[in-house]
Amino acid sequence: MRNVIHVLQERGLIDALTSDHLREVTERPMRIYCGFDPTADSLHLGNLVPIMGLAWFQRLGHSPIALIGGATGMIGDPAGKTTARQWLDEATLEHNLYGIRKNLETLLNFQHPLCPAEVVNNFDWFNNFSLIRFLREVGSLFRLGPMLGKESVRTRLESEEGMSFTELTYQILQGYDFLYLFEHLGVSIQLGGSDQWGNITSGIDLIRKVHGQSAYGITFPLLMRSDGQKFGKSEKGAIWLSPAKVSPYELYQYLVRVEDADVIKLMRMLTFMEMEDIGCYERQMQETNYVPRTAQKRLATEVTEMIHGKEGLQTAIRVTEGIAPGSQIQLDTDKLEALAADMPSAQLPLERLMNAKLVDILVEIGLQKTKGEARRLMRNGGVYVNNEKIEDEHCLIDDHFLIDRRLMLIAAGKKNKILLRVEKKGLA
Repeated sequence: MRNVIHVLQERGLIDALTSDHLREVTERPMRIYCGFDPTADSLHLGNLVPIMGLAWFQRLGHSPIALIGGATGMIGDPAGKTTARQWLDEATLEHNLYGIRKNLETLLNFQHPLCPAEVVNNFDWFNNFSLIRFLREVGSLFRLGPMLGKESVRTRLESEEGMSFTELTYQILQGYDFLYLFEHLGVSIQLGGSDQWGNITSGIDLIRKVHGQSAYGITFPLLMRSDGQKFGKSEKGAIWLSPAKVSPYELYQYLVRVEDADVIKLMRMLTFMEMEDIGCYERQMQETNYVPRTAQKRLATEVTEMIHGKEGLQTAIRVTEGIAPGSQIQLDTDKLEALAADMPSAQLPLERLMNAKLVDILVEIGLQKTKGEARRLMRNGGVYVNNEKIEDEHCLIDDHFLIDRRLMLIAAGKKNKILLRVEKKGLA
């Protein structure tokens, strides 16, 4: 069987290792964990990197544990942040924990016969500590010099806002998480993003101090685009993994629009495609007869199916084909209603629409910022109504634009589409 460290390195999924012995150590089955703080009720595309790390460990015979930080989420990790995180109440945390668990159950195998995935919540053990007991048993094991020397701490201390004592204790809590899992579940490897190096080494040092034994850490690179921006962000915000927050269609479209400079790296990091297959796409992209976006469509197919299943992928492709500008597919109410849940929508009363200038409607529903931009887009052939190109900037909306006097599909360019509904109160 392939060594997991070799596989992760080959796919660009390792930023740093705490020990050169990790390749040797992982020749036998290990238990590893990665933590996720419940700052939202869904993980996002950037979280897919550590999840893929856990998944590769599982595929290669190791047992993955996902730790959801019910306790640490009440404090907030200062790593990579210039200001303190907003604290969450218990009801919000519980809601977020449920959503994140659903994400993880989709992406990890909890029914594996040999190495099933597990989810644990660190609130379960921190809830049993009194303040005095925690300070005596855990706090006494840490020294301020190394704590203050962590890069994430120094950065915050030097910032205008500074750093609270509460945030400083985060590395103690995460360090104890590693110790607890080491003692109770036999976990000896922790995974995390490159910004987690200080927190991970705190746990390794704590295990060595308490038990005189070795533990290990692996950090992943943060998922960045070639232009230096974080991958997984769109104009509307994060690309969430929950279909209730970002539909399979929206995820598919985001990935189809990935730049050529990024697509091969993302294939390596975010899919289980064989490296030989990825290499074929890389070579094809250098050929003169390469069809643009071919690699992106494969990336979008792999990731969308992995997150949303075959049904979600089929929905994404159906919506993509059905609302493509210039598509020859005849649109009717049934088709549009079937697509409605997977694309943005807006509502206007019938009296507002009839005889209104299309330019005005484009601005009103947010497809264009100004009427001037809308006119230019129309003159350049970038505006479609029900897949029909509209180039007349003086175009008025009448009955023939409304499907069953209820629906219109409006597209501004290739990326932005809205299903416009007629409000019921405006129906004749």
